[in-house]
Amino acid sequence: MRLMALREEVCRANRALLDEGLVTWTSGNVSGRDPETGLIVIKPSGVMFPDLTPENMVVVDPDCNVVEGDHGASSDTASHAYVYRHRPDVMGVVHTHSNYATAFAAVGRSIPVVLTAIADEFGCEIPCAPYARIGDQRIGKTIVDHIGPSLAVLMKQHGVFTIGSSVEKALKAAVMVEDIAKTVWLALQIGDIEELPAEEIAANYERYSTRYGTADASRNE
Repeated sequence: MRLMALREEVCRANRALLDEGLVTWTSGNVSGRDPETGLIVIKPSGVMFPDLTPENMVVVDPDCNVVEGDHGASSDTASHAYVYRHRPDVMGVVHTHSNYATAFAAVGRSIPVVLTAIADEFGCEIPCAPYARIGDQRIGKTIVDHIGPSLAVLMKQHGVFTIGSSVEKALKAAVMVEDIAKTVWLALQIGDIEELPAEEIAANYERYSTRYGTADASRNE
């Protein structure tokens, strides 16, 4: 992918975080990796979301050296870069402090698969990883070590990280994890929750992953 196109995609995704209510002020960030060069495009540090443009996105190499950009790269750049170096399948990373998902992170609690929507999108619980200090690659290592097959992981007492095979898919995971976290939190105010059986989780995930939106899908939403 040409870097300008990736700059535009990453800029749109960062601005979408604000539109979706997943971030406030300057918190949170999105990055994308160019599959041809391995270069990473990421949100600049300290820039308000409405002020983001494709031109002020920062380009870094896999070792976090700035290749292009007039601003410093996000303070989470080392974490994103670690994920990319250790997960060749990942092309997009998103970080938010979205309220409901981060509430689960605050108490160190994973989000279990109690809804078909969770089974559909993630196919497993959203794990909560241990606390890791901000500012170096320790968060990235913790993400890689604890995210498992999920596209999202809660970082204890910190926030949410999501990954995807594209920037758009990582963004979708961030939107969906906040949506299901809100619903699960509301359910907990009513009473106990019950996890779906493993076979139902697997069946829903397989259907959604391979047949959703096709002519032979069993249902469409």
